Amino acid sequence: MKNSFPRLAPGTVALGLGLAALSLLGGCVVRVAAPPPPPPPPPRVVYTPPPPPPPAAEPAVDVEVHATEAPPPLPDYDQPPPPDDGYLWTPGYWAWGAGGYYWIPGTWVQPPRVGVLWTPGYWGFVGGVYAFHVGYWGPHVGFYGGVNYGFGYVGVGFAGGRWVGNSFAYNRSVTNITNVTVIHNTYNETVVNNVSVNNRVSFNGGAGGIAAQPTAQERAAAAEPHVAPTPMQRQHVQEALRNPALAAKANGGHPPIAATPRPAAFNAPGVVGARGAPPVAQSHAPGTPPASQTHTPGAPGAPGGRPPAAGQLNAARPNGAAPNVAANGAHPATVTTAKAPPKKTPPAKPKPAEQKREEGNR
Repeated sequence: MKNSFPRLAPGTVALGLGLAALSLLGGCVVRVAAPPPPPPPPPRVVYTPPPPPPPAAEPAVDVEVHATEAPPPLPDYDQPPPPDDGYLWTPGYWAWGAGGYYWIPGTWVQPPRVGVLWTPGYWGFVGGVYAFHVGYWGPHVGFYGGVNYGFGYVGVGFAGGRWVGNSFAYNRSVTNITNVTVIHNTYNETVVNNVSVNNRVSFNGGAGGIAAQPTAQERAAAAEPHVAPTPMQRQHVQEALRNPALAAKANGGHPPIAATPRPAAFNAPGVVGARGAPPVAQSHAPGTPPASQTHTPGAPGAPGGRPPAAGQLNAARPNGAAPNVAANGAHPATVTTAKAPPKKTPPAKPKPAEQKREEGNR
C-alpha cells in the first residue's frame, strides 16, 4: 500500500523546523544579571598640620623644687596687723634658691576672689630628698604637712578667720587686730594648739620631720579646684630671693625681715624682724625716720630693747661726722662747742706829765 502523504522536499523540511524553533524561543524571556556597580571612590584625605605648640610660658616662682638638706627651723616672729579689710594672712616659709635656703616673709595678701582660703606650701621628705609642695587658694584648706606656722595655721586647717558671705571675719584670739578702724568683722574663738610651741620643725617626714598624714577632709580639699598664687605673691617671692639678708647662711635662721604688712613691701613701715635677728638698714621716704633708726625688736638701741653696748654707740661713725642719733635711742649725744676766749682790754697808757698838770689847773 502506498503512502498517501505528499513527499516534501528536503529544504522545505529544514525551513519548517527553523520556524518552529523560533516560535518556541519567542515565548521565552531570557534575563541576564547586570554587573554590580563600581565601588565609590575612596574619600579624599586632606592633611591638616597639628597646631603650633604654645609659646613657652615663664616658669612660676613657686614651682616644686628639691633640696638635699632639710630646711632650717621656723623663726619666731610677731604678726603685723592687716593693712586693710579683706586681706588674708599667708605665713612665711623657707624656699630654696641659688645660695641655699631663703626666708620668704609672711605677709597679708588680697585673695584672688571671694570665698577662697590659702593652703600654705610645705617641705616633705620623699625619695631621699626634700620636695617643696606649692601652696594654693581653694574653697577649703588642704594638707600642709602638719607644720605649725602659727597665727591660725596650727598644723591642720586654719583658725585665723572665715568667710561670712562676701566678707572675711577675723578671729581676734589668734590674729593681730590692732587697727580696728579698718577691720569690720571680728570674732573670738579659742584655738587649741596641740603642737608644742617650741617645736619649730618646718618639714614633713624623714629624720626629725613631722609625722603627719592628710585627713579625709584634707584629701577632699586637694581634689577641689585650686587657684595658683597671685602675681603679687610671686613678686613677693622674687624680691625675697634677691635679698641677701634673707639667706639662711647670712642670718643664721633669724631673718631680719620675717613678716611684712603687704607683699614685697620689705622697706615699708610695719616690717617685723625675727627674734634674735640682727638689725637691718631700711630705705625711707622723705619725712620718715632714717634707716639707721629702724630696729629689730629686742635689738640694741631699739625701743623696749637692751641698751647698746659700750663702744657701740658711734662705732661706725667716721671721724668728724655728726653723732649717730639712732644709736642712742633718738637722744643725740651732748655736743660741747668750744667758746672763743674773751677779748682782753689793753691797759690804759699813762698820760704825759704836761697833760696831767694842765688837767690839774682846770
